[in-house]
Amino acid sequence: MVLPLPSHLLLFLFLFLNFLHLHVASIITTHYLKLPLLHVKPFTSPSQALSFDSDRLSALYARRHRQTLKLPLVSGASSGAGQYFVDLRIGTPPQKLLLVADTGSDLVWVKCSSCRNCSAHPPGSVFLARHSVTFSPIHCFNPGCRLVPHSSKLHRRCNRARHHSPCWYEYQYSDGSLTSGIFSTETASLNTSAGKENAFKGLAFGCGFNVSGPSLSGPSFNGSSGVMGLGRGPISFSGQLGRRFGPFGNKFSYCLLDYTLSPPPTSYLMIGAFGNYKMTSTPLITNPLLRTFYYISIKSVLIDGMKLPIRPSVWALDKLGNGGTIIDSGTTLTFLPEPAYRIILTAFRRRVNLPQLPEPTPGFDLCVNVGNDSRPSLPKMSFLLAGDSVFAPPPSNYFIDTAEAVKCLALQAVSSPSGFAVVGNLMQQGFLFEFDNDRSRLRFSRKVCSQL
Repeated sequence: MVLPLPSHLLLFLFLFLNFLHLHVASIITTHYLKLPLLHVKPFTSPSQALSFDSDRLSALYARRHRQTLKLPLVSGASSGAGQYFVDLRIGTPPQKLLLVADTGSDLVWVKCSSCRNCSAHPPGSVFLARHSVTFSPIHCFNPGCRLVPHSSKLHRRCNRARHHSPCWYEYQYSDGSLTSGIFSTETASLNTSAGKENAFKGLAFGCGFNVSGPSLSGPSFNGSSGVMGLGRGPISFSGQLGRRFGPFGNKFSYCLLDYTLSPPPTSYLMIGAFGNYKMTSTPLITNPLLRTFYYISIKSVLIDGMKLPIRPSVWALDKLGNGGTIIDSGTTLTFLPEPAYRIILTAFRRRVNLPQLPEPTPGFDLCVNVGNDSRPSLPKMSFLLAGDSVFAPPPSNYFIDTAEAVKCLALQAVSSPSGFAVVGNLMQQGFLFEFDNDRSRLRFSRKVCSQL
């Protein structure tokens, strides 16, 4: 009888094998990957974006009830609003694909086709596996196969003795959308900060031959060919490539700039250590039931410098994995626990000096008439985080335009007691965020973002 490996040994073995096979055509010590992020805003109104954000949170919350550490079951592609996309070139010769950049999932996966005559597929719409000489399915008995979700029906067919017995994965969303295919490895061609292209062999990814359902065909996924998982797991894009750059371990960063400007500035995703900048830091918290997500600890909230009377337990992550706060790239607005939200909303209503609309934009609780003022004076909100760090975004990160001369408070309440708070990508605009997995810390700075 063969006993299964403990999960910590399984992770170590996968990382060790990945270290042996994932390498760069040339040795890199001081450079990092710098990938442009394309922002796509597929919704016609803030109310529609709110609806899709709410659906995404429902999908994320569903993960809390799954106690396995091996199944990344929800992606930011699922009903997300205002996604950020990144180009990935994989295969030999390289094929260019547009992927959703998602901190809420681990798996990297792309739409695939095994066609020989592929004239029906426009360039960039799917990965043509037969057209790449470096495409290599992972064997079903490879330790890495146990780190992806799979169909039990397909997994029972695994034959250890057979050379051609691939690792079949099945990745299902809460609304019934599904991607399934072969967990594989490929060569990725990526540009470094030095402006040189490097080939990375052995990038583990899901080759999705079956992709179906509304989450993967709706407006939030329109134009993309898969998901670039940036979660905390070893099979995420950052987990696989973060250690290849610099001596400072597994980390990645991004800087999301204001996409409402014309022309919009370029936002960037950086993989690896990119500089020794002075930044504020706060610990990253681990939730044993949801190891993919990036949790932070909020201690208190201030409006115009006044600390609000919110009980610390409102923000706490309990022993059952409930509560807490995550940083998420796939959610637009920011969602807060109901008790905290009500106190914050009351404080804003008292402090705002502009006319409040008696009938706010649908889906929002506080909207003001700013008239012709392009830079209206609005109350300032800040968050005191663990480690005595302060996150103080400008009002433009939490008041959004919903109509001409109308701005609404872009905060929402989380009513489920088992739900968690989410700091969305709008609240993150203008800051550089560095996710340091080895040190379990999140660093951030508004000044550094403007220097990139």
